[in-house]
Amino acid sequence: MSKARLHLTFSEHLISEPVIHRMGTEFGLVTNIRRANLDEERGGWIIVEVEGDNDRIADAVSWLADIGLQVDRID
Repeated sequence: MSKARLHLTFSEHLISEPVIHRMGTEFGLVTNIRRANLDEERGGWIIVEVEGDNDRIADAVSWLADIGLQVDRID
């Protein structure tokens, strides 16, 4: 099992989507929101820790970028 800390930046059209839930269920990851600042009209950001297989984390990061989130890893 590996862990990664991700900074996710959302645009306003993705704020109401269950992105964190989908990432956890579709990629088999344990998610833990550490910090967030969201506004339905302007978007926002979330810092989330994910735990799981390295390949699944990489797939989830690719998926997040594909749906339009800016994804930055925090070391």
